[in-house]
Amino acid sequence: MADYKRVMLKLSGEALAGDKKQGFDEATCIKVAKQVKQLIDAGVQVGIVIGGGNFWRGRTSETIDRTKADQIGMLATVMNCLYVSEIFRYVGMKTQILTPFECGNMTKLFSKDRANKYFEKGMVVFFAGGTGHPYFSTDTGIVLRSIEMEADVILLAKAIDGVYDSDPKTNPNAKKYDIISIQEVLDKKLKVIDLTATIMCLENKMPMLVFALGEDNSIVNAVNGINYGTKITV
Repeated sequence: MADYKRVMLKLSGEALAGDKKQGFDEATCIKVAKQVKQLIDAGVQVGIVIGGGNFWRGRTSETIDRTKADQIGMLATVMNCLYVSEIFRYVGMKTQILTPFECGNMTKLFSKDRANKYFEKGMVVFFAGGTGHPYFSTDTGIVLRSIEMEADVILLAKAIDGVYDSDPKTNPNAKKYDIISIQEVLDKKLKVIDLTATIMCLENKMPMLVFALGEDNSIVNAVNGINYGTKITV
């Protein structure tokens, strides 16, 4: 873990819902929390962004204005961070949630200085509410925060165990990449993260590790370079 001083972990809302597909699966969240605690105990600073798909997928709705749909999605990520933050506290960590907009006394308003202060105190920092603006996904949100906070790497914990040249669900001969550059991801339109986020990673030289959340100890293994999915280089 010495290679990384600060990492940013992206969790999908659906992954936290487990087999239920919506809401939360507490056992899954506890497994994630126990892994993150191993990183914290080893001196790694951990920031977290969570998607909102276990509550809301606004882009599938044609009846609601896109701006309003995205705002509902932002609030879904706040709910996810509130819940997961409490699970993290349950397993023995200190946490703080930052949002780009006021949420009463439930969260603190994001600033780089404030986030750095929490990191220095050994707290896990949750970056909820996306960028605070519509038309930007949580992919863009985590890349933006990773760049701002000068993280060493983004950890993408997904339902799939890495980056493939085609969809392994539909193509049994799909080839998995052990290592690939962000430029190749862009050129081959592999859609690891959305286009805006991909270009931001390219321009700001932000590497990523992509792996399956469901595999045993996958987060810790990815940070230690053991049996993880795909390394995306810059």
